[in-house]
Amino acid sequence: MSGPTSHTFFSQRLRLHYVDWGNPGAEPLLMVHGGRDHCRSWDWLAQSLKEKYHIIAPDLRGHGDSQWLVGGSYVLPDYVYDLAQLVHQTDVAPVTIIGHSLGGMISLQYAGLYPKNVRKIVAIEGLGIPPEKIKSDNELSVDTRLVKWVEYLRKLSGRQPHRYKNIPDAVARMREANERLTADQAHHLTIHGVNQNEDGTFSWKFDNYVRVFPPYGLSPEEQQNMWGRIACPTLLLRGTESWDSNPVEDGRASCFSNATIIDVKKAGHWVHHDKLNELIQHLEQFLPN
Repeated sequence: MSGPTSHTFFSQRLRLHYVDWGNPGAEPLLMVHGGRDHCRSWDWLAQSLKEKYHIIAPDLRGHGDSQWLVGGSYVLPDYVYDLAQLVHQTDVAPVTIIGHSLGGMISLQYAGLYPKNVRKIVAIEGLGIPPEKIKSDNELSVDTRLVKWVEYLRKLSGRQPHRYKNIPDAVARMREANERLTADQAHHLTIHGVNQNEDGTFSWKFDNYVRVFPPYGLSPEEQQNMWGRIACPTLLLRGTESWDSNPVEDGRASCFSNATIIDVKKAGHWVHHDKLNELIQHLEQFLPN
């Protein structure tokens, strides 16, 4: 598999990383990964689309080869700002965006803020926390949510990155976390997702603090209003065997003015890994102008 070239850009003084798959004269396409993932998670999809598009895939702050945050928290508006800076500094607007999970949340917010900058958008399991879970969390008082957040952060501060003796051990952990991955997928995701420590062991690249979001942000109503500002055609993809709820049944799909909703059967949360060929077919129908 021939790979992309690596580049850096700066956002809020953080040095952030992205890969570029070439073909700069083609229509630009951003691929934004999810939480505790990295930009090379898109490699199989990028290989299939790179002849038709100029593909750029960033590592989110605190992920992959991007810098970790020092002080503060990993919050959605800052991720959105990073994406806005990437689009601005690479001068690719108007751009098509594909986002997975957290990357989908970020991309949808960006498209709502800057509707003229986005041609089309694809969110793979990218609508965030299901409404029932949000409702349950909001039943807790503000002070209770803040205390839980403080205690979780304190717990993470004492959590040292796990050290794996070798790559096969890390691959085994990857497959344990996602049993749907093939051996080749797990190996590829692992070698691009770890750093080697000074003692020769290996640890995941992502910052443990990305595991927690602060107990504040847009309300569900504000989030839905943001989705309503998206002007471009939108494709919402969901794996039928994922933990996420059905956006048609829970009402979230109705917040979009121009959305196509597709359930991908026998796929979990990582639709682009579980059902790559089917995903490509959907994209080939949706993406062309």
